[in-house]
Amino acid sequence: MAFSTSSHAGNSNIRRGVAAAGWTRSLIPFTSSNTKSAKHVRKSRKRTALKDFIFANFFIIGLAASILFFLFVVYLYGVPRPISSQFRIGNSRVFKPRKSVYRRTSPSRFLASNHSNLSFGAAAVDLTTKDLYDKIEFKDVDGGPWKQGWRVSYKGDEWDSEKLKVFVVPHSHNDPGWKLTVDEYYDRQSRHILDTIVETLSKDERRKFIWEEMSYLERWWRDASDAKRESFTNLLQNGQLEIVGGGWVMNDEANSHYFAIIEQMMEGNMWLNETVGVIPKNSWAIDPFGYSSTMAYLLRRMGFENMLIQRTHYELKKELALHKNLEYVWRQSWDTYETTDIFVHMMPFYSYDIPHTCGPEPAVCCQFDFARMHGFMYERCPWGKHPEETNQENVKERAVKLLDQYKKKSTLYRTNTLLIPLGDDFRYISIDEAEAQFRNYQMLFDYINTTPDLNTEAKFGTLEDYFRTLREEAERINYSRPGEIGSGQIGGFPSLSGDFFTYADRQQDYWSGYYVSRPFFKAVDRVLEQTLRATEMTMVFLLGYCQRAQCEKLPTGFSHKLTAARRNLALFQHHDGVTGTAKDHVVQDYGMRMHTSLQDLQIFMSKAIEVLLGIHHDKNNQNPSQFEPAQVRSKYDAQPVHKAISANQGTVQSVVLFNPLEQTRNEVVMFIVERPDVTILDSNWTCVKSQISPELQHSKMKMFTGRHRVFWKASVPAMGLQTYYIANGFVGCEKAKPAKLKISSNANPLPCLVPYSCSKLEGDSVQIRNRHQALTFNAKFGLLQKVTQMKGTQNVIDEELAMYSSPESGAYLFKPNGDARTITQAGGEMVISEGFLMQEVFSYPKTGWNRSPVSHSTRIYNCEGSVQELLIEKEYHVELIGGEFNDRELVVRYKTDIDNKKIFYSDLNGFQMSRRETYDKIPLQGNYYPMPSLAFMQESKGQRFSVHTRQSLAVASPNNGWFEIMLDRRLTTDDGRGLGQGVMDNHPMNIVFHIVFESSIAPVHDPISHPHPLSPSLFSHRVGAHLNYPLHAFIAKRSQEISVQPPPRSFSPLTAPLPCDLHIASLKVPRPLKYTQQIAEEPRVVLILQRRHWDSSYCWKGKSDCSRIDDDALNLLNMFQGLDVLNAKATSLNLLHDDTEMLGYGEQSTDVGQGRVLISPMELQAYKFDLRPHQ
Repeated sequence: MAFSTSSHAGNSNIRRGVAAAGWTRSLIPFTSSNTKSAKHVRKSRKRTALKDFIFANFFIIGLAASILFFLFVVYLYGVPRPISSQFRIGNSRVFKPRKSVYRRTSPSRFLASNHSNLSFGAAAVDLTTKDLYDKIEFKDVDGGPWKQGWRVSYKGDEWDSEKLKVFVVPHSHNDPGWKLTVDEYYDRQSRHILDTIVETLSKDERRKFIWEEMSYLERWWRDASDAKRESFTNLLQNGQLEIVGGGWVMNDEANSHYFAIIEQMMEGNMWLNETVGVIPKNSWAIDPFGYSSTMAYLLRRMGFENMLIQRTHYELKKELALHKNLEYVWRQSWDTYETTDIFVHMMPFYSYDIPHTCGPEPAVCCQFDFARMHGFMYERCPWGKHPEETNQENVKERAVKLLDQYKKKSTLYRTNTLLIPLGDDFRYISIDEAEAQFRNYQMLFDYINTTPDLNTEAKFGTLEDYFRTLREEAERINYSRPGEIGSGQIGGFPSLSGDFFTYADRQQDYWSGYYVSRPFFKAVDRVLEQTLRATEMTMVFLLGYCQRAQCEKLPTGFSHKLTAARRNLALFQHHDGVTGTAKDHVVQDYGMRMHTSLQDLQIFMSKAIEVLLGIHHDKNNQNPSQFEPAQVRSKYDAQPVHKAISANQGTVQSVVLFNPLEQTRNEVVMFIVERPDVTILDSNWTCVKSQISPELQHSKMKMFTGRHRVFWKASVPAMGLQTYYIANGFVGCEKAKPAKLKISSNANPLPCLVPYSCSKLEGDSVQIRNRHQALTFNAKFGLLQKVTQMKGTQNVIDEELAMYSSPESGAYLFKPNGDARTITQAGGEMVISEGFLMQEVFSYPKTGWNRSPVSHSTRIYNCEGSVQELLIEKEYHVELIGGEFNDRELVVRYKTDIDNKKIFYSDLNGFQMSRRETYDKIPLQGNYYPMPSLAFMQESKGQRFSVHTRQSLAVASPNNGWFEIMLDRRLTTDDGRGLGQGVMDNHPMNIVFHIVFESSIAPVHDPISHPHPLSPSLFSHRVGAHLNYPLHAFIAKRSQEISVQPPPRSFSPLTAPLPCDLHIASLKVPRPLKYTQQIAEEPRVVLILQRRHWDSSYCWKGKSDCSRIDDDALNLLNMFQGLDVLNAKATSLNLLHDDTEMLGYGEQSTDVGQGRVLISPMELQAYKFDLRPHQ
């Protein structure tokens, strides 16, 4: 993505940049020869033998320990020439050999009972992003030529003992959609760029290039001639061309869920490996707008070794550069064993374009962007001095000038190996452009390399060339600082934990707006994710239980559409897709792709359930299905609509529920019916008690639609199917019990619908309750005020709806003009539904507009044994549509009595939590953070308040006890980051939260004194899973006569529900089309498991519907009913590495081949195996 033409540091052509998620094949990590004292070591399981050894050699061990301690003290304080150590006093660069030793970790690092944050370890690191934020003053001091830094200088002798090694890395950033659609970009630019790369690199083996996005490369490969393909492959093999990252796209890291990140990386990496036999080793992410530590973890577990990132807060870059910490080892905050370490290079300057990559002075660097010479289409240098052709007369002066920038940049890093990116958005589009860059730089390199006094070697390189040379130098020379923890993988660099949100590129321009931009499509993204995951599961079961060729027709016939769905989801993870930062017609293109795939997946699942339930055994992709999804979308930008069941007299309609979770679900479900006099029957034709309530809608004049919602408690087996029947006229069963209605209306009086009893709402407050909690509302405003637990505790919640006026905000930036103002006034419309299964308060608030931009429902449930009865469900219907809402940003506030000191925790990609703190020294927009699925706050007394969301939004805690969550934004202005438009394509949408108050039963950490992230409770994990992986519901297209009773129909594939802290992130057949073609010994099914870490201080609610937790190894062989698991083996998250030790997992404590799997908390682990029906 390019930047806009707004000026910065004298640059009138600012580029916005793009995001690349790079990947690297793991080598044996480097380690120092001495182990750090801070290292935690697990006791051996062979405790008896260990005790015998210790007692037998007690004196010798004690003596050895004393001698070692003495030597250590002497080394620290008195020896002029220290013994070999990775720590070195002083800053001089001294040669020192390093021995490559793999630092083995204990196989099972955490006991199953080790869930409490009081015992869950925090990583020992040199730097945390929290500490950096605490230290930085955020003064935005003008640094001169390097506006956001300082006037960089050097002595000149820094390269005497180790010459400067410069790698200039040509690249072209290709957004798969931004101002043009992915197809438009390919046709107009990207295919020409790839053609150019192949032709120009083939002319000179000294030329190098890197490429990131597989979405474009796959399309080019399909179109390319055999000769071009061969040339491309040769360039990869001889090291001139490197694929970096290799994901389908360079994904966003704020909004994307980890499931989708894994999917897009897997899709790109597997295609690349299958097509040209390459597995990426290095990640290149120059354009995501902030960086998540989850991405670092996933890359490490995919076998990547190194990462490059760019868009971090400019003040943070400056602080790291001042201490030469721009290169570091990224470690997960929970990792006490250094198993997640991955090496990172952070670019130091404003942008990834050429003026901001050769050195600290963009006015000079721009003169070496030879595509800005006369005759090319790019803008000339805005500083007034332009590039000129290099020749024999000026080569000396030009080379010295360029080298001066290189040397200044080099002083910001520890080693004398320097990386210089050479590219920008959609560069190298023509042969002439590429030749201008390669020709001029090669002449400059030739002069530098043949002038010994310059003590520099400069050449074109790939990212692999750079990282390999840097690691070699770090092996020879000790760059470690005194007392630095570092990493056992690569010496000489600090270790760091934390994430890099929220990004600011200049002044007080914080990129927190994109956390919410286009929230409608952020919601569609998550629906597509959960539908794809469920479809992949049904595909596994169809093929696994299949014993003849006929039943393979349906899954194999769907293979192409399944691949398209994976790729459409992957495409939207692009940092201009799920971020909501593309042009309107590009957003439409993304939306239509996702909509098409959603329809395809739902149709397939409708057919698959017939086979799995035994209704049909030989279904194929052409046969119509007997079922249809209970919710359908008429077009890509429409809200899903519930199909209404007619329920005519004397008929019965079957409905099927699919549970995508690993545990049995008992919860209240809802279907829409046209008639209220219905009865619910289970699969055995047994009566089920049910409730009927009116369907409500966002309308002041007509809140009742005339249709009805029927509720009942359903039980669905883990990853299985259950059938229920909605009947009318069934003798012997009680009809659905109508809810009692209370109505408050200041508009036309609402009619009381049959068969409900209605009364007028009286008083200033209203309350709904179940057996666990009571909710109190302000009847004048229709807003939730407090929550009272039946055990006696009471919490203020004080809900508020407010709007910011933001004339300067745009798709990327949130720049409010003052505080948000409340929008609700006394006198709105309310409907209270009171039933034995569900109680609800629906509010259409009065506002300053004729049509309110929001209405909302609050629900509680009675469902014994389910998490559902312990939560509060909030559903906001948002319509920020029309010019009256221009430049407005809608938020909901929960002003609780939790004393959180403005400290809270928000999730990163649905995978882990990050500690957040509201800083007075930065503006509100900088204190907003991504909220993909969860945010919670707690006080030192242990009271915790959590908000779960089913789509990515933004959250802040601007005042003590407050949560402020942005729901939607409508903006007329372009915010100067290159998009060239505002965000005006809002759509009606529903946002659902699940809200929980919890009280601890054990001591908890004080959020102020404890700087590390906390974990959700087990109950909170369960709430999030129920919200983000809902039941998939299907309805029979035709009703049946009530006199015909079908046989019981259900499907239960697991031998037992999984432990409640184990989550199946993915169960899939990666290549279903090749399922029957593959060799029998090659595993064809993939299972990715996540073991959640949970805070046992709140465990008492966690077992509400849990049978067990993961206190023992999971046996894969016994996981599925009626299926044998064969050829099981562990693999990487991108399925391309089977050596799990190289991925950082350490020694395998379980025999995967025998099916036994034990996963440490927080870990994701992937397994390949085959499934075969029991013989």
